[in-house]
Amino acid sequence: MLIRRPILDRIKAGNVTLAFRRWTRPTVRTGGRLRTVVGELAIVDVRLVAEQDIGEADALAAGFADRAALFRELDQRGQAPIHRIALRYVGEDDRRILARQDTLSDEDLARLVDDLGRLDRSKTAEAPWTRAILTLIATHPGRRAADLAALCGMDKPRFKRRVRQLKDLGLTESLEVGYRLSPRGARVLDHLSPQDRDRP
Repeated sequence: MLIRRPILDRIKAGNVTLAFRRWTRPTVRTGGRLRTVVGELAIVDVRLVAEQDIGEADALAAGFADRAALFRELDQRGQAPIHRIALRYVGEDDRRILARQDTLSDEDLARLVDDLGRLDRSKTAEAPWTRAILTLIATHPGRRAADLAALCGMDKPRFKRRVRQLKDLGLTESLEVGYRLSPRGARVLDHLSPQDRDRP
């Protein structure tokens, strides 16, 4: 579920508490969490609603000036059923907290290198890739994902999935465009031996 940054800022401030989407199948569920650039959102409730049951107050709670503005946007997304999503901000993304933790013991570093090794050896990995992608992001911060994927000979969806795996370890951070190494990621890359840093 994609949410524009201005709306995310208003959700964080508590000014927006609803979203509406036309979905054949919901991409979020009641009780789930959604990680965003402003932090984690709790998905309080997801339900199907009829058009006539959406009022002016609902549109305002979703960040629109009025009901007509809400439906102008919804109607650009086809004619799938409308879902009403109640959500709220719950705090900073734990990966961002982790990303700032760059004071690492030898044990911490060894554990992270082992984690990278497990990703390299996963069933979906044709060859080791973690160190190469870390080096690529360090070399090209803020470059588009499509460009980075091309540089390492990988399709964009697979590249982005792999960057998310590194982000889960606190090693990369998403920018408005592209990525950068987190302080933790820079520390890990500095720790790796030069022969492991294969540049794509």
